[in-house]
Amino acid sequence: MRISRRIALALPAAALALAVGAANAQDTMKLKIGTEGAYPPFNNLTADGTLEGFDVDIARALCEEMKADCEFVTQDWDGIIPALQAGKFDAIIASMSITEDRKKEVDFTDKYYNTPPAIVAPKDSDIKGVTKEDLAGKTIGAQGSTTHSTYAEQTFADSDVKLYPTAEEYKLDIISGRLDAVIDDVIVLEEFLKSDEGACCKQIGTVTPVESIYGPGIGIAIRKGEDALREKLNAAITAIRANGKYKEVNDKYFSFDAYGD
Repeated sequence: MRISRRIALALPAAALALAVGAANAQDTMKLKIGTEGAYPPFNNLTADGTLEGFDVDIARALCEEMKADCEFVTQDWDGIIPALQAGKFDAIIASMSITEDRKKEVDFTDKYYNTPPAIVAPKDSDIKGVTKEDLAGKTIGAQGSTTHSTYAEQTFADSDVKLYPTAEEYKLDIISGRLDAVIDDVIVLEEFLKSDEGACCKQIGTVTPVESIYGPGIGIAIRKGEDALREKLNAAITAIRANGKYKEVNDKYFSFDAYGD
C-alpha cells in the first residue's frame, strides 16, 4: 500500500517537472542571424561551409549572453535588408553601418564596433594621399551598396568609381591591375595586405569618416518596431563589454579596441 501511494505521489511531481521543462524550452529565445559570409575578417564562409569572423563571434557571444538559441543564415549583401524584412532572419550582424538612409528601412541597436575606412593602391602607385585631388583621374573600386561606395561616389567626383558585388571581386581587379585604388574598412584592407594576394599593394592612408555617410558606427539591424529585441541586444552588447567577453573576441582579431570612442 505504501509503495503504490509513493508512486501515486511521484506521478504528479514528474508531470509537473515535465511541464516546467516544456515551458522553459518554449521560453528560450530563438533567433536567426543574417550575415554575408564574404567579408573577412568580419564574416567569412570557409571552403568547408564554416562561418567565422569577428561579426560571427560577437553574434555568438550576444546569443550566449541572452541565453538565445541562434542560427546563422548567409545572404548576399545586396539583398540582405529585403531578406530581413521578408522574415528570412531576425537580425543582421554583418558589419552594417548605422546610416540615416538605412534607418528608414530597419531599426538598429547601439554600435558594436567602429573602425575607419582606408585607401589601398598598388605598390608602384604614385597616389600620395586620400583626398579628392589625390585620386583625381584614378579608377577606384568599392563594394556596392556600402557606406564606402557612397563615400567614394560623393567624394571622388573626378575619379571613375567602379562598384562590385563583393569585396573579393574588387580585390581580384586591383591584383590584376584593373584598378588604381580601392576603399573599404581599414581592417578588411589590412587583412588583405597580410595575405599572399595582398603583396601587390600598400595602404595609402585612412579616411576620416563623414558621419552623414558613415553614421556613428556598426550596429545590428532588426525589423522596424521590434523594440523588445533591440533592448535585449543592447543590454547584451553592454554586458559583454563589461564582462570581458567582447575583449576576448576583439583580441582574437585585432591589436586595438575595435569598439572605438
